[in-house]
Amino acid sequence: MAIKNYKPTTPGRRGMSSLTNKELTKTKPEKSLLKSKKRTGGRNNTGRTTVWHIGGGAKRKYRKIDFKRDKFNITARVASIEYDPNRSANIALLNYKDGEKRYIIAPKDLKVDMILESGEAVDIKVGNAMMLKNIPVGTVVHNIELKPGKGGEIARSAGSSAQILGREEKYVILRLGSGETRKVLGNCMATIGEVGNEAHELITIGKAGRSRHLGIRPTVRGSVMNPNDHPHGGGEGKTGIGMPAPLTPWGKPALGVKTRKPKKASDNLIVSRRKKK
Repeated sequence: MAIKNYKPTTPGRRGMSSLTNKELTKTKPEKSLLKSKKRTGGRNNTGRTTVWHIGGGAKRKYRKIDFKRDKFNITARVASIEYDPNRSANIALLNYKDGEKRYIIAPKDLKVDMILESGEAVDIKVGNAMMLKNIPVGTVVHNIELKPGKGGEIARSAGSSAQILGREEKYVILRLGSGETRKVLGNCMATIGEVGNEAHELITIGKAGRSRHLGIRPTVRGSVMNPNDHPHGGGEGKTGIGMPAPLTPWGKPALGVKTRKPKKASDNLIVSRRKKK
């Protein structure tokens, strides 16, 4: 998918870019697979703001995505490739032979009218889903389960993927996009290929209004606040934060601090971390 650059006819247009969306074949989504999506504004069930910088945005409906790919041994035809406002990847509409329709994450090089299938022993081709233990070593996969039957949790965003490095007893060894190498149960499902729309990360937002359309509110730096509002605040004019490392508004270290639990259960499944300790 190509990047479209704009002429600087206005200050907002200067430097802005977007995707050409030539891969998309349908503009209106499948009504039976839509669900209303309620906005939170970053607030929890008590009304307190727990996630900042969230609010507003264009109206959108949620597309029900089949992350489980549990419709085994029934072929499906790719009916269309569509835009999904809820994720960076595009989605593909599958029409199954028995009449059911489902959305899946659209992998790279997926075309309309291709025939897809999921099961224990299906062809190794883009878009097919099967258990990790049956996929050859070296294959690139996405939408990978961590628990059998739960649905894909790893490598679902645009351009992401993981590679199968080998097998060890009941586990399959994967190298993730972050560089981490870890074990996953062999009877977990995965989809062949890497996620499409890889040019998504090359987009330049260009203006503040476009972020507001995405539901992202402005972020104020701590260094421009008053000292009673943020540890970085205070001082005359542009000043440094006045401390060895950045802090959160509540005075806790903000950068370079490991937040992972030291005795997490899945630690024994990680072969090598993305950053060496």
